[in-house]
Amino acid sequence: MTTTETPDTLRRILDHSSRADPYPLYAELRRTPVALQEDGSYVISTYRELTGILHDPRLSSDVRNLSRPMAAVEGRATPSFINLDPPEHDRLRRLAMRHFGPPHTPGLVAGLEPDLAAVVGGLIDGFADQERIDVVDDFAYPFPVTVICRLLGVPREDEPRFHVWVNAIIESIDYDPGTDPPDKLDNGVQATKDLREYLGGLLEGRHGRPGDDLLTRLANDDGPDGRMTDEEIISTANLLLIAGHETTVNLIANGVLTLLRHPEVLNRLRGEPDLVVPLVEELLRYEPPVHIIPWRAAYSDITVGDTVIPKGSQIMLMLASGSRDPDRFEDPDRFRPDRRDNQHLGFGSGIHLCFGGPLARLETQIALTELVRRLERPGLVVDPPPYRPSPVLRGPLHLYVEQG
Repeated sequence: MTTTETPDTLRRILDHSSRADPYPLYAELRRTPVALQEDGSYVISTYRELTGILHDPRLSSDVRNLSRPMAAVEGRATPSFINLDPPEHDRLRRLAMRHFGPPHTPGLVAGLEPDLAAVVGGLIDGFADQERIDVVDDFAYPFPVTVICRLLGVPREDEPRFHVWVNAIIESIDYDPGTDPPDKLDNGVQATKDLREYLGGLLEGRHGRPGDDLLTRLANDDGPDGRMTDEEIISTANLLLIAGHETTVNLIANGVLTLLRHPEVLNRLRGEPDLVVPLVEELLRYEPPVHIIPWRAAYSDITVGDTVIPKGSQIMLMLASGSRDPDRFEDPDRFRPDRRDNQHLGFGSGIHLCFGGPLARLETQIALTELVRRLERPGLVVDPPPYRPSPVLRGPLHLYVEQG
């Protein structure tokens, strides 16, 4: 069924006042699985329809396939592979994956476990005796930032510089020219230029030199697909730097918040550390770090359910809504770490399934296990906590916790 009866629901979801609990609004949205909006775009909110279209080759990630021009920060520069379609997407993703995971470097993520545990332990040592901590600033943010900087070969001491740029880019992802000030987009465009120039400067010194970091490997790799151009390396590094920590910050912070709201699960995790593996999968379903893919394009006419989405239409994918769909998940609004057949949409699906998912999983498993083990009788100071502005990458801005 297609209707235009949901614009108000979507507006409320995007409004910051709903950030603490958008899930009842997602339930409203699911009454119309494919909803035509007043601007001609389509919103898809149910699991069956989302999984179907995410695997449909007629769904494009390239902004150039939209019939109506869109103000896209990424569109102003060489796109990263997340904003490309096959065959270019496949080529660039293969080139990046050669140095990040299977089949060429299958032990990379698993081999990081001792280093990840050491970083986590050091951070907890730093605040173990404090009565109050901010889980975001003291733990969930510095941990994945440290890890992705090491992997990419980005100096950790440069974090204050790129943190400002990343924030501006994230805030511009869901830019709406009808409601947002132009500065929001302008700041995102300028931040993208600044970050790319910074990464380009780092890349200049990597050609022809040995090194284990990803920037150096990409700069010197002559695999079966050839070598990335410098612009392609910069775009890939830009994507991995941002996605490599922003989503994991949310996942860890949402995980701590969820455990503190479910003390019986927290206590169980203390006694059953192996529970953390299915627990993180349930967390990806229940409180995912990415709620919305704000736009995709119809490469040609696409039939979703009984709705024909015309070629060139903008499509918004409500991933977090699909992962709470009662037609797919039993008792979906309940946090159940033992849930079976948990094929959530927390990392998306299809050819754009999250590139760094295995690393984010391991980081979160280690972070939650160690934090639960070492914090003494933790409790929330404010619930709900303040949330970040973005409805796309949803997570607490701060998460204050008291010990004892």
